[in-house]
Amino acid sequence: MELPLQAAEEPPSIHVSESLIVNDNNRDADTHKRRVDISFIKPKRSTARGPFFPVGDETSVFRRRFFPNASLSEWNDWRWQLRSRIKSLAELERIFVLSDDERDAVNRHEGSLPVGITPYYASLMSRTDANDPLRRTHIPVGSEYLKTPGEADDPLGEDHDAAVPGLVHRYPDRVLFLSTAFCSTYCRYCTRSRMVGETGGDYNFSKSQWDKALEYIEAHTEIRDVLISGGDPLTLSDDRLDYLLGRLRAIKHVEFTRLGTKVPVVLPMRVTKSLTAILKKHHPIWMSLHFTHPNELTKEVSESTSRLADVGIPLGSQTVLLKGVNDEVDTMRRLFHGLLMRRVRPYYLYQCDPITGSSHFRTPISKGIEIIEGLRGHTTGYAVPQFVIDAPGGGGKIPLLPEYLIGRDGDDVLLRNFEGGIYRYPDPEGVTGADRIVSDAQRAQAKVGHP
Repeated sequence: MELPLQAAEEPPSIHVSESLIVNDNNRDADTHKRRVDISFIKPKRSTARGPFFPVGDETSVFRRRFFPNASLSEWNDWRWQLRSRIKSLAELERIFVLSDDERDAVNRHEGSLPVGITPYYASLMSRTDANDPLRRTHIPVGSEYLKTPGEADDPLGEDHDAAVPGLVHRYPDRVLFLSTAFCSTYCRYCTRSRMVGETGGDYNFSKSQWDKALEYIEAHTEIRDVLISGGDPLTLSDDRLDYLLGRLRAIKHVEFTRLGTKVPVVLPMRVTKSLTAILKKHHPIWMSLHFTHPNELTKEVSESTSRLADVGIPLGSQTVLLKGVNDEVDTMRRLFHGLLMRRVRPYYLYQCDPITGSSHFRTPISKGIEIIEGLRGHTTGYAVPQFVIDAPGGGGKIPLLPEYLIGRDGDDVLLRNFEGGIYRYPDPEGVTGADRIVSDAQRAQAKVGHP
């Protein structure tokens, strides 16, 4: 059944502080279980009052019950959402029936990677079920404080590969530009948990640091691709983002820019007309969106992704494979199908990085291969991302696939398809598969194409 749509006025773009860290004031919210919405009812685009932003039915109920003094205009103001984030144990206990494990874990926390959940995103979580997939990714548990063998605070060696502070130059023709340490929500499996959310910590970002990174890019003409990440770059003010994108577009050898962000998923009302106008001005821009679960596919997210796609931004998704959250073929299929309907191409499925305290999130590598095998051939290829491991120590992304190559039989290569059938492909001059042993049964089963 489709959820009815309620349109709310989008707030006008206003000037905000030049600070790279958004100022927070806390408000309280409550949450409940949410059904996935796959409908695409479009809100009215404009009236005499201005543009509109959709609000899902259950989120509307949530707002009226727990934020009765917040107007629709305030609810859809991304700055209000940031000021009203849920950050303390007291706020969490007003919203959720916490387990003892959650309560103890929140009490123990100090330093980087604090609790931070926007009221909108909290409205998608179960109030009572600690195993709710989105809740598990944002409320700490005790396992977060256990360090197991192979884990590290910086498992990908980004600090080691930093050419200047905040700029990672690992691959020959591209760089990672860390623009801020602030996120609108904090995922408990964050690769950069060492640096995000801690004002006055070891990692600080400023215009002078940006300028040093930009000077490095200007001096290295081999750099053609810049990925802006953080933290989350879409939490920057319009002015700051416009400045950074403009500086990068002015560098002739930079061919295009990418933005890595979860904001259109957890803070969809941030995608304002003002923001899309800025992004369009600095094309070519690509965007990688961090999706986790089909419960995130709401009317609000349909609107944010539509606004981005409508101004010509190619959208790809990045999903981290998480134990007990999205580690089933059906869950991934529903997510990836829903993304395609929203013009988002599933791009990467990541094996969870071995950050300190992540063992409760990490699946065996075989699980990721199983999911890809359950998708490949069973659904459209556009819905099948690359399964990759970002190699610890700075080795970069390494793709993994199910084993479809069986071996050689004379001049033929034997291949397995998604249904388990064995097929021959003529390859008289090749050597692929020569190192593999092919059984007599496999040779007999192999099918020959029509002449």
